[in-house]
Amino acid sequence: MKAKQVIAALAVLVLAGGGWYLVRAHIRATALAGSAQDRPKPHRALPPHGGTAVGLGDEQFQLELVRDPALGTLKVYVLDGELEDFVRIGAKVLELQVQRPGRSETLKLLPVADAATGETVGDTCLFQTQADWLRQVDHFHGIIKSLAIQDQTFKSVPFEL
Repeated sequence: MKAKQVIAALAVLVLAGGGWYLVRAHIRATALAGSAQDRPKPHRALPPHGGTAVGLGDEQFQLELVRDPALGTLKVYVLDGELEDFVRIGAKVLELQVQRPGRSETLKLLPVADAATGETVGDTCLFQTQADWLRQVDHFHGIIKSLAIQDQTFKSVPFEL
């Protein structure tokens, strides 16, 4: 009978030890991987109007630049960091210093009011300009001179379009 008790005791210890090994392995794997909240979310958002996204700061905010070559217009939308929600700002003008083939110039985009959304000049997420050269130039780059969003100011932000 004693042999049966010893075997039973050893079996319990082996099973308990193996179970503890699995628990420790799970704890170790979880610690190495971090919790779901600790891991950065992959940024897969696409600009809602098919434009070019420009991150501001550590992607607290994004701008979406949308060129319409048929009309020669450039629109800039102010969005949250995930490109999901529009962010209204009070800027009276948005200035871009652009470099295009053979020339450097400043584009001044004006705020656009929208009665459907209640946006007004001084409380909008959309800025727009028109220039004939935007009909012909497929690629240009530049900087956003300065832009205040909520309590932050972003200066000399590079972009390519």
